Formats: sequence, structure tokens, C-alpha cells
Amino acid sequence: MEALREELRVLQGKRARGDVTEKVFQRTLAERTVALYRAAVSARLAPGEAILAEHHTVHGHMKLTQSVLKEPDQGAVSLFATDRRLVRLHATLLAGESPSCDERDGTVIDEVAYRDVRAVRMRRQVRVGEVVAGTVICAVSLLAGPLLAVTGKLLLLLGALGALHGVLMPTRWWEIEIADRPREQWMQVFAVRRRSARELVRLVRARAGGR
Repeated sequence: MEALREELRVLQGKRARGDVTEKVFQRTLAERTVALYRAAVSARLAPGEAILAEHHTVHGHMKLTQSVLKEPDQGAVSLFATDRRLVRLHATLLAGESPSCDERDGTVIDEVAYRDVRAVRMRRQVRVGEVVAGTVICAVSLLAGPLLAVTGKLLLLLGALGALHGVLMPTRWWEIEIADRPREQWMQVFAVRRRSARELVRLVRARAGGR
């Protein structure tokens, strides 16, 4: 793990000096970060235990008090399904700093045995942010219609489409119910369209007895 941390520190330095392009930096950063998380989880596994599927997602954490010009911190969640359990790693990707997978970036690893999985359900939620933003755009276009002329009609259409998208295309995720744990400690699988998510959920359901 220390070798991977050093690779990530060197990569961050190369980016700061302009020695690597942003595209190469982002690709290499993702690859080595996943390798670091995999190494951290592997260190906790029992002898002979193997990782059969894994799924990685990143969530933005933009704050209202944070400058839009500043690169925001992000939350990373990695799920590893072994032949015995499901392991979750959660960490914060600090802007401008290399991942360390320790206390500095708030890394937390927890797990659940397949026998404790009660159910795996698909959940949906209306994209409230998109609906509100679309409604506001519609309101502005209607109030300022005489001043905006053709632009006002385009804004009205844009706002209506945005609000409609938020309603008809809700956020979806799989929720993994865990016995004897409160709901806030259940596990979620986001980015459900990705193949890795489907494979992980299929494996968890099979190991948990088809729940």
C-alpha cells in the first residue's frame, strides 16, 4: 500500500508541474486509487478468500460556501464482493491531494456476511434539484418574457424539459438491507447501469439466497 501511496504522490506532483496531461492524470489517478482501495480491502480478507466482483463510484460534495472556481472534494465508495462477504470502503477524495486510504482522507471499511443480507431492492427518487431548477427557469422566462423575446421562449422550453427529465428519469440505486442494522447503515449500489454494478448485485443476491 505504501508503494501505491508513493505512486499517487508522485503523480500529483507531476500534475502540479504540468508533466502530465489532465486526461492521463485522471485515468492514472483512477486506476491507482482503485488499486490502493483493493489492496486495503485485500489486507482484511481471510487466507484463501477471493474478490469475485467490485464496483466503484464517486459522488460530488460541492458546498454552497465553497467557491465554484475551487475543485470540490468528492466521496468515493468501493464495494467488493468476495466468496464470503460484501466489503464497503468509503473515503473522501480531497481536492489537490493524493488519496492515502487512511485517517487523513477519512477512509472507513465495513462489511456484511451474505447470511445477514435480508434483501436487495431497487430504489428510485425524483431528481428534486433538476425539478426545482427547471421550475425556476420557467418562472424567470415567464416573468421576463416581454424583455427576452425569443430567448424567453427558449428558456421556458429548457426549463420545462429539465423539470420533466427530473420527474421521468429519477435517480436509481440498489439498497442492500442488512439484518440488525439501522437503515442508515445499509449499503447502496449507485450507477446501476454499469456492468460492474449489475454483476455485483447479481452475485450478492445469489450468495444471499436470491433475496
